[in-house]
Amino acid sequence: MAEKTTDEPIEPRRVSRIGTKAIIRGVFKHKLSRAGIILIFLLAAMAVFSPFLSTHDPNTQDLYKVLTGPSFDHWLGTDNVGRDLYSRIIYGSRVSLTVGIFFVFFSVFIGSVLGLWAGYKGGLTDMIIMRIVDTFMCIPYLPFVLVLAAALGPGLRNIIIALGILGWTGFCRVMRGQVLMVRELPYVEAARAAGASGPRVMFKHLFPNCLAPIIVMVTISLGGFIMLESTMAFFGLGVQPPTPSWGKELRTGYAYLETVPFFSIAPGVLITLAVLAFNFLGDGLRDSLDPRLRGEGKKIK
Repeated sequence: MAEKTTDEPIEPRRVSRIGTKAIIRGVFKHKLSRAGIILIFLLAAMAVFSPFLSTHDPNTQDLYKVLTGPSFDHWLGTDNVGRDLYSRIIYGSRVSLTVGIFFVFFSVFIGSVLGLWAGYKGGLTDMIIMRIVDTFMCIPYLPFVLVLAAALGPGLRNIIIALGILGWTGFCRVMRGQVLMVRELPYVEAARAAGASGPRVMFKHLFPNCLAPIIVMVTISLGGFIMLESTMAFFGLGVQPPTPSWGKELRTGYAYLETVPFFSIAPGVLITLAVLAFNFLGDGLRDSLDPRLRGEGKKIK
């Protein structure tokens, strides 16, 4: 039997986008994600309002009160030169969170643009970019960053350089993989046939439909960069005295763990909470952006 034909043109449909409200509802329905949002809000408030939350100047020394325990005057005690531990940990959140957030968005920008370009152009362009990515990904990340930071010397600027060299590669590979799946869909072909330029196709039609895994990767990477900055500060390659940071306080307090346990425990707990908070948020975003886990497709039991 002959198939029924029609002269009406078939309009290619764009891949459906998940509304912002649906994503927000899904994130807040997720128990771990709600806990992560609360923790992130509290940590961000700690960093922003640290001058109002601290009880002392974080750099003021009192050599008559060295390594004291918790008291009404010093809630977590004092460090090895008499500075208030509570105030230094409050101010330390600024360095740790700022470094983590800055490098994630820097890595997202570089990696997403290169991955988008490689996936869309293909051919020689794709081969060159991905061979560069493969070369960088063959290098052990943490040892390389530590060695490079040691060679450049301690300081926030050198941390920026050390983290920025390798941090973009994962985002580039994920974005390229998404673009390779989306670029052959009908609505992209229709845009090309309508005469849309390459940049318009990439940033208007491809990029918005490839963002879901990147968003999840951002939240997970935030925790990883915070931990990496703390690791570098622990080895003495972070910001220099007297600027406080969680990793540096953890390293200094390690020598006095039996005398003043809060010296190391407090910054260690905050680093853990920050990493967990962003991972919890990432779990909620993944469930909200995945149609199978939202119940729109086949349910996974």
